[in-house]
Amino acid sequence: MTVYGRKPVLEALADPDLEVDKVILADTVRGGSAREIQDACRAHGVELQRASAHRVKVLAGNGRHDQGVLADVVAPRMAPLPVFLSDLGTRRGASVLVLDGVTNPSNVGMLLRSATAAGLDGVLLPRHGVPAIDPLVVKASAGVAFGAPVLRAATAEQGVSALREAGFTVFGLAAGGESLMDAELPHRVALVLGNETDGLSAAVAAQCDGILSIPMFGGVESLNVASAGAVAAYELLRRR
Repeated sequence: MTVYGRKPVLEALADPDLEVDKVILADTVRGGSAREIQDACRAHGVELQRASAHRVKVLAGNGRHDQGVLADVVAPRMAPLPVFLSDLGTRRGASVLVLDGVTNPSNVGMLLRSATAAGLDGVLLPRHGVPAIDPLVVKASAGVAFGAPVLRAATAEQGVSALREAGFTVFGLAAGGESLMDAELPHRVALVLGNETDGLSAAVAAQCDGILSIPMFGGVESLNVASAGAVAAYELLRRR
């Protein structure tokens, strides 16, 4: 997992629970900032590499906020979806959240925190359509993102297709469906959370086996996607 920016990198280096593989520092960063990062790498036995500022921007994927430094942090529970499904093998039960076009980094971070706290087996974060796990996501997760069971696929549509082939029943979480609290859920289940404004994408909705809803009272129409995901994660935990 790539972390960029001077403060996030220094925080990652100072965290005893994190394993930092290497730090890459732009050759344009000099003076006190460079010495601070060099000293932190030396103190924690982390390899420091120098590269051009352009190379750092490309690797960080964020030219405006990388500040000329990034770190590769080991995320032990992150896995490509095919690897996760292979490791799952014949195990009967598994619960996964799928993010389909969730665009707010704070929502992504809070969803990772809730799913990890509820002990879910995975959170599918597609590489397209969902923010990268950047400092904003990490901050919103309160650091949990590094140890979250993140699953990667190119798109939510491809991820849902692979989950269904592996025996998962996939439900979209949206208004107008059967109550999540009352529905009979299979042993392998994936719940899809859609975009903050537009909800489920048409391509993913077409693959869902059904739609489930969170009951609403008091004239409330819906919950923020992060809140809805937390409710869903703990309902899946309760079912276990």
